[in-house]
Amino acid sequence: MIRVVLPAPLCTLARIEREVALDIDGAVTQRAVIDALEAVHPELRGTIRDYATQRRRPYIRFFACEQDLSHDPPDTPLPEPVVAGVEPYLIVGAMAGG
Repeated sequence: MIRVVLPAPLCTLARIEREVALDIDGAVTQRAVIDALEAVHPELRGTIRDYATQRRRPYIRFFACEQDLSHDPPDTPLPEPVVAGVEPYLIVGAMAGG
């Protein structure tokens, strides 16, 4: 069971709790987690990654085990504590402005 923590606006959009538990078959990668999340909550399609390119949206960041995974390739395996369900995979809405 993979634990995914979402930003509040996406929780509101999907009408779900802040933390979601997902079952992933095969390798646990960022792509696999987002694929599973979008399969269970189709209203989130296009909010985390672009429909056409499948690239991360500009103001979305990914974290796990105190590491920024935002620029890692989407098929890189996630850290073992995330795979084991000990640590959550965080999808964070970045802030900008001045």
